[in-house]
Amino acid sequence: MSEHAHTHSRRESSRHREKRAEEHRQARSANLGKAVFLGTFGLLMFGPVAFGAVEPWSIFCLEAGALLLTLAWFARQWLNGELEVRSNPLFLPMGVFATLVALQLVFRVSAYPHDTWSQALLYCAYAMLCFLSSQTLLRTAQARQLAWMFCVYGFVVAALALLQGIAPNGKLYWVREPRLGGWIYGSYVNHNHYAGLMELLVPIPLVLALTRLADRNERIVAAIAAAIMAGTIFLSGSRGGILAIFFEMVLFGVVLLHQKKTTRIAVGVGGFAVLLIGLLVWLGGKELTTRLTSISTEAHSEISGGTRLSIDRDTLHMFRQRPVLGWGLGTFPVVYPQFRTFYTNFFVNQAHDDYLQLLAETGVLGFATMVWFVVVLYRKALLKIGNWTSDVGGAVTLACMLGFSGMLVHSFFDFNLQIPANAALFYVMCTVAAAPPLRHRSQKRKPIPAAPQEQPVPASEVV
Repeated sequence: MSEHAHTHSRRESSRHREKRAEEHRQARSANLGKAVFLGTFGLLMFGPVAFGAVEPWSIFCLEAGALLLTLAWFARQWLNGELEVRSNPLFLPMGVFATLVALQLVFRVSAYPHDTWSQALLYCAYAMLCFLSSQTLLRTAQARQLAWMFCVYGFVVAALALLQGIAPNGKLYWVREPRLGGWIYGSYVNHNHYAGLMELLVPIPLVLALTRLADRNERIVAAIAAAIMAGTIFLSGSRGGILAIFFEMVLFGVVLLHQKKTTRIAVGVGGFAVLLIGLLVWLGGKELTTRLTSISTEAHSEISGGTRLSIDRDTLHMFRQRPVLGWGLGTFPVVYPQFRTFYTNFFVNQAHDDYLQLLAETGVLGFATMVWFVVVLYRKALLKIGNWTSDVGGAVTLACMLGFSGMLVHSFFDFNLQIPANAALFYVMCTVAAAPPLRHRSQKRKPIPAAPQEQPVPASEVV
């Protein structure tokens, strides 16, 4: 065989090796991308199971997990040989808020820099999870998979809470006794924070049950899961949670009326209401009725409504002292004792109103950034829900919008957004709702241009 034939053979072998290497690289990239996708949303599921991620070890897991997943995402970009970032309209207000917190630290505005720095790290973890959700949740098939994952997850969490409510022993999971007491429900020391979790999760199976994206049996299963999850909000005794879930249902009704949906949807909503009421009557009984009718009397170890109003007034006094940049993110429990106007045995570690606490900690600039965030969020989300009954992206957006709307209402009365597990899920749902529309198909990568074809070797040159 001539030298030209040997050269041709070597080039063919080289191209074959390059092709195999490229296929191997693409396979590693795909596996890494799937791991980041599942890890991101798995970390969101970890928080509620870890008692709301309020303890140092669980906060560390949340922050370290978010960092490792972000590094894994960058490793995937390196494997792909490009840095492709999917934008989201919420990233800009998030960046401005981060700048305000940085100014508090740089110019020593914070009353206690250590707490501001610690809270800033936690917000960095939220930001990384929001970023990763935007970069990995790209296709409708992924959204459908996530919807069923959170349906099953929410049902399991609610079922365990029901069992714990039927046979309580004053301990979390029947084994962990809270150090500072509380009103336990499910995996949370505070029943209001359990209700906050369910406010975010209930719309997922509810919307799924009313779409054309599942068959009849799947819709029935989703409706039952939604009813049980919503029922535990009532059984938890959280009046802020009950008000929030009612607001979600009213908002859902407004959307249905505005879009003039079919009779089938109306019948489905009515059937869900009947199922929920029947479940509450069966499981709740007299205890539920007593809780719902109690207005001025508080049970268990909970701050009373009058005390909450006093905290609100005191928090406004804090704001007036530093109206521009506030006292520093995360400094409320340190600064508040200077402004407290009443006696209590409770340690007031939060304002019991997320809006007032944000106003006191970050001033009018931080509060304005939050308003900007919410306005952009609703503007983008409302554009995507027009065809939610048959479009996966629209259904996911509607479920997220109902969930974070309930949380925004509940935040007037409690501090769910100071609980890392609930806050992380809330911010990610906001990011998903505001993101660009999902792709209906996986976009294929452009094929690598083939090497120039070799000229055939003349027969006269072959020995």
